[in-house]
Amino acid sequence: MAGMNDTVVTSFFLTVFPEHPEWALPLFLVFLGFYLLTLLGNTGMIFLICRDRRLHTPMYFFLGHLSLVDICYSSAIVPQMLAVLLEHGVVISRARCAAQFFLFTFFASIDCYLLAIMAYDRYVAVCRPLLYVTIVTEKARLGLVTGAYVAGFSSAFVRTVTAFTLSFCGNNEINFIFCDLPPLLKLTCGESYPQEVVIIVFASFVMPACILVSLVSYLFIVVAVLQIRSAGGRAKTFSTCASHLTAVGLFFGTLIFMYLRDNSGQSSEADRGLSVLYTVVTPMLNPLIYSLRNKEVKEAAVKALSPSKPPGRP
Repeated sequence: MAGMNDTVVTSFFLTVFPEHPEWALPLFLVFLGFYLLTLLGNTGMIFLICRDRRLHTPMYFFLGHLSLVDICYSSAIVPQMLAVLLEHGVVISRARCAAQFFLFTFFASIDCYLLAIMAYDRYVAVCRPLLYVTIVTEKARLGLVTGAYVAGFSSAFVRTVTAFTLSFCGNNEINFIFCDLPPLLKLTCGESYPQEVVIIVFASFVMPACILVSLVSYLFIVVAVLQIRSAGGRAKTFSTCASHLTAVGLFFGTLIFMYLRDNSGQSSEADRGLSVLYTVVTPMLNPLIYSLRNKEVKEAAVKALSPSKPPGRP
């Protein structure tokens, strides 16, 4: 499938860990389990947020959208990856590859924006508590979330159109877990510098901007927490932000290591393994992180799972 010298590529051969065919079935079972847990955990989080009135706050409003995006984000990658593992490689059309790249970029961008918005929300809650209800209003949170979706769509649209106006010829094998940009760029022929500049500019804006907002927000939060005199008050305040800080570190940490470095070894086993972290593992862990470290979520889960008491007899 790889030999297509001097011909224009109209389809791609997608394969995962071809060096180790014996890994296919174990990885299929592991990733299937992760994907089912992702669907269960994030759907459960959305259900709890909708069901329990105590969770009808801006923080959980943002968390509900994060769970929804994580479901879509994982669903854009994992089902096809499972098919690749089961069939030891699949042929996908250029249009289908472009669609997957668009969906991945779209939902990953929204994830970045939502994590930054949630960091800002925690900053206002901790550092400006008296102004919280006047700053994070219903109109403001709807505007922030809508802006995240619009900005994510715009970034994904521009990057996808730019990437797939490139000419692909020769080798058509993508040795990666999905149609990502670095392995696609390795298949280009002809002049690609202008398109790469556009792609890099958009990619360099989304992630660093969201990371900067998150870092600055938590810098102010740490300063505010350290000024609290009682140790109990410091622990209680920081515990409300610990789950979000963990999710931010997991998501941005893997993306930074993956994309903001030298890409010469992007197709190595290590890079493919790293990509599994932010496409398969992180969406699965997010609801677990928030439920284990959040008292309100745990209480809502216990209430939802508890059998309702029968009405008393007159």
